[in-house]
Amino acid sequence: MVGMGWLMAIILGALAGWIAEKLMNSSMGLLMNIVMGIIGAVVGNFLLYAIVGSTMGGLLGQLVVAVLGACLLIALVRGLRRA
Repeated sequence: MVGMGWLMAIILGALAGWIAEKLMNSSMGLLMNIVMGIIGAVVGNFLLYAIVGSTMGGLLGQLVVAVLGACLLIALVRGLRRA
């Protein structure tokens, strides 16, 4: 989420968390959607930069990365709960 303000990061994080929640058939609240979306964006950008050497630009690109990162986090939490 490079170059975005705090308010836009929260809005994008909430949207990404909500989309990830629907894709992963999970039920979290608004606050967890925001947290998962923002942390998912950080994780997704880190992994994308480590693998490819750059990240996706723009709001839509960051939304895609945040959704994928949030889905990854949801899957990780599910895996840890079962272990």
